[in-house]
Amino acid sequence: MSTDNHDCKCKSGVSRRAFLATMGVGTAVVAGISGVSAEEMKPPEEMAANELTPIMLNINGRNHKLLVEPRYTLLFVLREKLGLTGVKVGCERGECGACTVLINGLPRYACLTLAVEAEDSEITTLEGLMNGEELGVVQQAFLEKDALQCGYCTPGQIMAVEGLLRQNADPSFEEVRRGSSGNLCRCGTYENIFKAAKRASELKKGGAK
Repeated sequence: MSTDNHDCKCKSGVSRRAFLATMGVGTAVVAGISGVSAEEMKPPEEMAANELTPIMLNINGRNHKLLVEPRYTLLFVLREKLGLTGVKVGCERGECGACTVLINGLPRYACLTLAVEAEDSEITTLEGLMNGEELGVVQQAFLEKDALQCGYCTPGQIMAVEGLLRQNADPSFEEVRRGSSGNLCRCGTYENIFKAAKRASELKKGGAK
């Protein structure tokens, strides 16, 4: 009696070898029905991880031509390629919010965004909120309300609040709390962060930019 595992029969009485052969025929049938060849049905080739590709990123109103590997995150490119260190490296897995930037006005984690994904978008970092050496409105509000201790998470907190106020100029306390909930502060300065968000809303309504 044969002990070849490849020919062992399942409950239906079909051997494994016969089943695999049937699957091959099935693929050819599908290709024939759809009018495409088996060659055309092959998945597209993936780019090598270290293959450089040219992209154009619009950051803080300026265009930057770059050669990047497909695996580069926006966080890596902003900090290591362009020197925009206002974007902080935290958990690098989308949990802490230290790397928050605005993409088309909305807060996004730069550590979870590939640089190639951000092409054809408007990217704003902490540096882009300033006017020369003059602080932006949200930055000024954080300073006034002492909304920081160690300060490491502060850039991400500021960008989250900036994104919120661009969508909602006069948020309630609950809306501020939800809008900044994706940004963690290990020092626990949440109360002052919420106050800073409300202060920034007041400053913006007063005509400050």
